[in-house]
Amino acid sequence: MTSRIWLQDYTLNEVNERGKGCMVEHLGIQITELGPDFLKGTMPVDFRTRQPRGLLHGGASVALAETLASLAANLILDPAIAYGVGLEINANHIRACTEGHVTGVSSPLHIGKTTQVWETRITQTASDTKHLVCVSRMTIAVVSLRPARG
Repeated sequence: MTSRIWLQDYTLNEVNERGKGCMVEHLGIQITELGPDFLKGTMPVDFRTRQPRGLLHGGASVALAETLASLAANLILDPAIAYGVGLEINANHIRACTEGHVTGVSSPLHIGKTTQVWETRITQTASDTKHLVCVSRMTIAVVSLRPARG
């Protein structure tokens, strides 16, 4: 059985409120599940997220991946002590997508004192089949709010 990794018991409404008034809201990203050790969210494939040829823009996939990984990283941290910021992100775009929604699931590969590494798998569901669209890995720097010694 997987243990919960979150700092506290958050509601989906509390988690989604963190995206109000920024790119998360503009792209239509919604957090849909806070599992014991993963964060899941969806994003529409529409005029906001497509490139000129009508395909899901790779940058939109990366924006979804970074949103989920960054949010998840910060849900682990005590905001009075530290916060997480993106240090590096990469993505492999596996399959084109032109409509509907994509779903991303972020889970930790490493949770350390100064860094975290998160993997996000983005899929599209069509006819009861999940198609892998993108795989991303993001490194988060944990920034301490406590003054450094010395």
